[in-house]
Amino acid sequence: MSECGCSGPQKTFDGMSTRYKQILWVVIAINASMFFVEMAAGHLAGSQALQADALDFLGDAMTYGISLAAIGASVAVRTNAALFKAFTLFAMGLWVAGSTVWRVFYIAIPEAEIMGMIGFLALLANVASVLLLMKYKDGDANVRSVWLCSRNDAIGNAAVMIAALGVWGTASGWPDLIVAGVMAGLFLSSATQILRQALAEKKAGQIREVIDPHSHPSS
Repeated sequence: MSECGCSGPQKTFDGMSTRYKQILWVVIAINASMFFVEMAAGHLAGSQALQADALDFLGDAMTYGISLAAIGASVAVRTNAALFKAFTLFAMGLWVAGSTVWRVFYIAIPEAEIMGMIGFLALLANVASVLLLMKYKDGDANVRSVWLCSRNDAIGNAAVMIAALGVWGTASGWPDLIVAGVMAGLFLSSATQILRQALAEKKAGQIREVIDPHSHPSS
């Protein structure tokens, strides 16, 4: 049996691996720390994109914690955890989209230097998380949600750096708002993917229970 807990090509990895759990603890610490760093920097720089990315870090830390708690539980518990994370991502996406629209009517030019510096630091943190989780990106809805959130962060950090260059080059706040809007769309897209997979797995689990009520809860 491989480290990822897969006994055959048809079994989806459900997180039952000591190594995977250790990795989750590491990425929880990385994301929780970067939330505080980036949110403070976002307020200081007046950057909507930085604050949106900080919320992504917070969402990831919560996601990893929920994923860790759900490992080894029944299909119903794991899919419900994934559904909760999908709705959380939807809420974050809507909040970022709404606050970005509000900022359109009150545009202040953010500090490009702070955006670039913090964006680069966050990118390093997320590249480390992505590399640690790369092996486990094709698991069940609970595991896959971890991968999608990590990928979102890496993309978001690269986008923040692009926004910083745009702000510096144009002396305008529009690049910052555009990137924040793109990140809101990314949150909503990822939430939709998680939601669809979780509902499919939940339905499959209910069918298995009807066929074999004595099946193993984590199967």
